Amino acid sequence: MLNTTATPTHCPYCALQCGMNVLPGPAVEGRADFPVNQGALCGKGQSAASVLSSGVRLTEPLVRSAATGRLEPATWEEALDRVADGLARARAGHGADACGVFGGGGLTNEKAYALGKFARIVLGTSQIDYNGRFCMSSAAAAGQKAFGLDRGLPFPLEDIPRAGCVILVGSNLAETMPPALRYLSELKANGGTLIVIDPRRTRTADQADLHLAPRPGTDLALALGMLHLVVADGRVDEEYVQGRTRGWEEARSAAMAHWPEYVERVTGVPVPRLREAVGMFTRAERAMVLTARGPEQQSKGTDTVGAWINLALATGRPGRPFSGYGCLTGQGNGQGGREHGQKADQLPGYRKLTDPAARAHVAEVWGVDPDALPGPGRSAYELLDALGGDIRALLLMGSNPVVSAPRAAHVESRIRSLDFLAVADVVLSETAELADVVLPVTQWAEETGTVTNLEGRVLLRQRALTPPAGVRSDLDVLQGLAARLAPDLEKGFPTEAREVFDELRRASAGGPADYSGISYERLAEGEGVFWPCAAEGSAGAPRLFLERFATEDGRARFVPVAHRPAAEEPDAEYPLYLTTGRVVAQYQSGAQTRRVPELNKAAPGVFVELHPRLAGRLGVGQGDAVAVTSRRGRVEAPARLTSTIRPDTVFMPFHWPGAGRANTLTNPALDPSSRMPEFKVCAVRVERAGSPGGPGPGPS
Repeated sequence: MLNTTATPTHCPYCALQCGMNVLPGPAVEGRADFPVNQGALCGKGQSAASVLSSGVRLTEPLVRSAATGRLEPATWEEALDRVADGLARARAGHGADACGVFGGGGLTNEKAYALGKFARIVLGTSQIDYNGRFCMSSAAAAGQKAFGLDRGLPFPLEDIPRAGCVILVGSNLAETMPPALRYLSELKANGGTLIVIDPRRTRTADQADLHLAPRPGTDLALALGMLHLVVADGRVDEEYVQGRTRGWEEARSAAMAHWPEYVERVTGVPVPRLREAVGMFTRAERAMVLTARGPEQQSKGTDTVGAWINLALATGRPGRPFSGYGCLTGQGNGQGGREHGQKADQLPGYRKLTDPAARAHVAEVWGVDPDALPGPGRSAYELLDALGGDIRALLLMGSNPVVSAPRAAHVESRIRSLDFLAVADVVLSETAELADVVLPVTQWAEETGTVTNLEGRVLLRQRALTPPAGVRSDLDVLQGLAARLAPDLEKGFPTEAREVFDELRRASAGGPADYSGISYERLAEGEGVFWPCAAEGSAGAPRLFLERFATEDGRARFVPVAHRPAAEEPDAEYPLYLTTGRVVAQYQSGAQTRRVPELNKAAPGVFVELHPRLAGRLGVGQGDAVAVTSRRGRVEAPARLTSTIRPDTVFMPFHWPGAGRANTLTNPALDPSSRMPEFKVCAVRVERAGSPGGPGPGPS
């Protein structure tokens, strides 16, 4: 059933969380009153209503038949009984940590909170993490080290056009967040300059005043080389460094070991271009560094982001108006999803699971003994790698790791080795197809709940549609499972999102991500409230760090870092770099967008982007099938020739399963701090499909 009037809500896709109205049809339109997008929507947002169709999404539970081996319709009672039994058997036979829980960066704050609570007090397991670990965890770790707090952007997007210069590292906003491109256009219209750092000349790089194209995996060296020049040219903001930071001398010494000529050899970026970038950045009175998945999805991603933060600190940018450092969070609720307990090492309010005071506070809200809470568990890839071994049963909500995880063929084999898998999702994803039980759950327009966008702005999505009769919310699922597994705890899992949010407010109170002053009534007014917000009369905190950083002494920390190679560099057998990313018409693993005809028409399938010089050496023409092979597997896809990519690098989008699954190739080497896998760089060889194999031509 559809409301007869427009219902204000937010887009189900990226971390912009563009404001939109749901209209009869159903259909959607952009909301001009919402400041982030001011009415603009990308193609994914414009077509978001398509996934609401009963012909596209799941509308009844599915249970795998012992007789046929196929997923077949079942009642909700049967399905929930099967899930509870599968989890209980694993726990009884192998202990609480034999139950794994895997969440998603698209879950609302209420769902993420309830899922973490369910894992820790109903199952008693430490084995919970989520796919946001694959998305922005390196920036989060670097931000915590430098500033004492992780909020993707410590200022609103509207500040970007007022900066004099922006360095954009490893982001293609024109395709990943098209409505945000206007902020860069406004920056340039205001006389500001844009520097884009990316191995490919993307649609975003086309907007830049200066584009630097380093070799994949060398962003760390590039940042250190720029900081070296800042020091050598006497452009350090000494007053700021002395007054607002600590650790400068160690960071300075580390940077000075990266002289420009060395950095040119490592990155391929000529010294004059480095000097040009440093000049543009330091001449601006106000300036920002913004990072995204490019520098973050590396086995040294935390250090890489830390080096860019050091550059910003040395030039006096963070904590000043219209200046600073920020991370462009990717997933729809990637920010809120990591704040409230579905991450392996965190409790609600962005509290540390190892902090006794944090455990005591949350345990009191939950009505349990603090000592009963398990400790930190495995990170996302490590959890997936343990499936079928230590972890015998898995409850998965809102993720599709068969397509999205690194070394995906291995992850798929681990999922297949489980004793039991339950998946709650909107559509029958590639991971859900492997499940023993599939639970059809409500989606964005059929439920009320909150999300937190990349600015730290908490938003209310309001229910516009009545879901199909056979569909329940994730909150219903968790209550139903709690009733079966721990009946005395069932009341702790309400199904009304507002009730869950009110408990979340209490659990987050006093924590770094304090939501206690935010209410549904305030959020219903439309623009959202920036956390931290500790009192209902507070306006929240649109701009952080203006007076002090969130460290014990209020000073930011320089962290000394040094360049090191990627975990896997090209060699004679695998002579090329592979990097991966998104295209404008698809989203993440494509589980939803690949079901939308207009999006498939715009982006029908996977491709391999390579430079014409490399293609010539391979004897490959436009559209020819090529094979890309890494140490982890082999994929095939059509060639797309373009001079906008480095000759030593090939690019693949990661939205598709099957023979063209890009993540079959990617390297699960993990960052030691963030546990982020190295999606952005690995060594491959490329050849015409059907050729006998062996090392392919390297760059020329």
